[in-house]
Amino acid sequence: MVEMHEMVPGRRFDRYHELGQYAFGEKLGLYIVVPQQLIVEVGVCIVYMVTGGKSLKKFHDTVCSTCKDIKLTYFIMIFASVHFVLSHLPNFNSISGVSLAAAVMSLSYSTIAWGASVDKGVQQNVQYGYKAKTTAGTVFNFFSALGEVAFAYAGHNVVLEIQATIPSTPEKPSKGPMWRGVIVAYIVVALCYFPVALVGYWMFGNSVQDNILISLEKPAWLIAMANMFVVVHVIGSYQIYAMPVFDMMETVLVKKLNFKPSTTLRFIVRNLYVAFTMFIGITFPFFGGLLGFFGGFAFAPTTYFLPCIMWLAIYKPRKFSLSWWTNWICIVFGLMLMILSPIGGLRQIILQAKDYEFYS
Repeated sequence: MVEMHEMVPGRRFDRYHELGQYAFGEKLGLYIVVPQQLIVEVGVCIVYMVTGGKSLKKFHDTVCSTCKDIKLTYFIMIFASVHFVLSHLPNFNSISGVSLAAAVMSLSYSTIAWGASVDKGVQQNVQYGYKAKTTAGTVFNFFSALGEVAFAYAGHNVVLEIQATIPSTPEKPSKGPMWRGVIVAYIVVALCYFPVALVGYWMFGNSVQDNILISLEKPAWLIAMANMFVVVHVIGSYQIYAMPVFDMMETVLVKKLNFKPSTTLRFIVRNLYVAFTMFIGITFPFFGGLLGFFGGFAFAPTTYFLPCIMWLAIYKPRKFSLSWWTNWICIVFGLMLMILSPIGGLRQIILQAKDYEFYS
């Protein structure tokens, strides 16, 4: 996608759907890309609602262990209340500040997570085998895990929008700095994920919670701080993914349905969207299952195989050349991921929902 951003001389594809329209045609490109992007953005917002609520609850339980137990539903509502305010910011000129804060937070709570795990040491009776008792269960958990990995690399959906902000000249195209940015970003991602995954599993085995900060208890002040970092990170990220949705909804209402662009329209549309994601989050507060489901269903296409199909459609590499093989392998893998992970994620949600009392 970084390479395709400026492949047509004198033109830049600043949005995912613009590239889709160039590859597949005006109408078809829109129909292929926009619904998938919407599912991704709405899916992320729902998962962030649950994450924010769970981290707030953990913060409350850690800081005040003797307090009356407050239900997760209320914490998700508290988290949503922030967005009822933030969603009305006119635009995101200050987004670099929000992004920087989010990046610092990510590194901080990841480091706290594995640091506190090392401090806690290997647990008694730790087990490293499969969690599921049956072969079918193990296979479904594997599918769901693939979806969770896909979810972790969600940045591809906004890569063109990010690259659009980099100045570009024929001598110095934007892909130079962008490639450097991508490489640095993935090194940081690796620094965040790998220690948490390896150390967390080593200490807790298969009994680790899908959000490791919930497995950790002590030192209380540090775990409380890490959960607060998660909340700050997720507040910023929610807005980043919600902005394009607001943009799309308002454009459709004004251009297609002839509503008058006004503050009232914005106020209603944005509050309804926040309320909708809050409602879904309260109904299905299953972090791991949601990740697996949305990761496969929405992220696999936009991340793994749509860019490859576009590349084949536009560049038409020679049959059986390296580029041709690489793209086809990614397409097949992405398709399998899209079909299999939602099955695993959905099964996880159904199993968790069995013992869960809705809106209790």
